[in-house]
Amino acid sequence: MGKDNSLADRFVAYWAHLSAVAYRMLGSLSEADDAVQEAWLRLSRVDTAEIDNLGGWLTTTVGRVCLDMLRSRKSRSQEAYLPDPIVTTDAATQPEHQAVLADSVGLALQIVLDSLNPAERVSFVLHDMFGVPFDQIGPIIGKSAAAAKMMASRARRRVQNQAPRADRDLPRQRRVVEAFLAAARGGEFDALLAILDPDVVLRADAGARFPGMRVLHGAATVAGQLDAFQRAANTFASQHVLVNGAPGLLNTAKDRTVSLIAFTIVDDKIAAIDLLSDPARLRYAALDA
Repeated sequence: MGKDNSLADRFVAYWAHLSAVAYRMLGSLSEADDAVQEAWLRLSRVDTAEIDNLGGWLTTTVGRVCLDMLRSRKSRSQEAYLPDPIVTTDAATQPEHQAVLADSVGLALQIVLDSLNPAERVSFVLHDMFGVPFDQIGPIIGKSAAAAKMMASRARRRVQNQAPRADRDLPRQRRVVEAFLAAARGGEFDALLAILDPDVVLRADAGARFPGMRVLHGAATVAGQLDAFQRAANTFASQHVLVNGAPGLLNTAKDRTVSLIAFTIVDDKIAAIDLLSDPARLRYAALDA
């Protein structure tokens, strides 16, 4: 019993790190929990005396589990959905989410990661985000170290080309969100258009009611949704929150969460708006009060 307790304590010490690895691999909080639990089950079945580096062993094990989950997801040809958000009310994030939010891995980046094939995603996440050497990644994806390096490089180029580099100044970003909210409430088309990047993208995920994401491109097209923005802004109570470390709005009605909006802001312009209104996933979204 003492040995089991000691192993459990050692595993718990890596829990936050493993959750961060799994979340970035999968973009799903529930699946990330499942992956970490599976790593514990596999650890409990091996002789730990033969493990020289427990943290490394657990990281690569979670990588293998996530790779299997990603391949299974691809084989089911799932519709595209927004990644699960991590919602916090201020910068004082709860400890269990600090590792997941490190380096501001926002929804926009998670969406680009979703476009990678499973081997590319595993290679990129493990190497570029967690520093795992390619000679350890190769066996996970069933390839050579050189092939794993090539896959990570290909993924890196796609991330650099498609994921906007968001501003880091949170108060400055929130001023842009305030301007969005004011324009929406007042129905001011020109004011809304002025704060949208010309290439802004709007992604809306309503869950099972409307499977898949609705995606709109371009400032004029997104600003054309002003009537919908105005109705929401004047109907619901909006609370400023952080969504994966970036500014967002949590919209509620009668103490019920109706929707969550995440903003990606670059050079004082809104480059991406991600709107989640799936009731089931909003209930699951981590909200640190």
